[in-house]
Amino acid sequence: MKVSIIKYNAGNVYSVECALRRLGVTPVVSDSPDVLSQSDKVLFPGVGEASSAMKYLQEHGLDRVIVDLTQPVLAICIGLQLLCKHSEEGDVDTLGIFDTAVRRFVPEDTEQKIPHMGWNALTCLKGPLFAGIPEGSYAYFVHSYYAPVSAFSVAECNYVIPFSAALNKGNFYATQFHVEKSGTVGMRILENFLSL
Repeated sequence: MKVSIIKYNAGNVYSVECALRRLGVTPVVSDSPDVLSQSDKVLFPGVGEASSAMKYLQEHGLDRVIVDLTQPVLAICIGLQLLCKHSEEGDVDTLGIFDTAVRRFVPEDTEQKIPHMGWNALTCLKGPLFAGIPEGSYAYFVHSYYAPVSAFSVAECNYVIPFSAALNKGNFYATQFHVEKSGTVGMRILENFLSL
């Protein structure tokens, strides 16, 4: 099985690569359209800022490559946000796989710190990504922006308001939390993705 990680100017590639290696998979890190399109599975991780990430994707033609992928794709953190249609972060149009806009958390009181950082419970779990994962399992989040709950939501989390912890449309899967930093839950999700 050929597994690729999309190389672009958003960090966190190394930790995803290490998580895959722990599962016995040696991924290729690439920004080559040919490599990505010929892979069996593609991961789209990231830590960064939406408008600068989109600028890089567009300058390197990766925006067109990503939306044309037909194999299973797993986007993580900012990867999820870039698969939506618009982000308030930098007021930028994004890739549009999910017809929903990414918004900034607006805290209701001083107890609600932004970014949302740390472990939080996953609820309303649906679909193959969450096979074998109990309702209420914890995952690790670091983010200031979120995708609202929508028809694409396959997991939810509650911080300030309920939001999408994971999305799915066709071959595109996405988690707002960091699967590679979410312990046994995250590793099971990666295993589930690799078996799609």
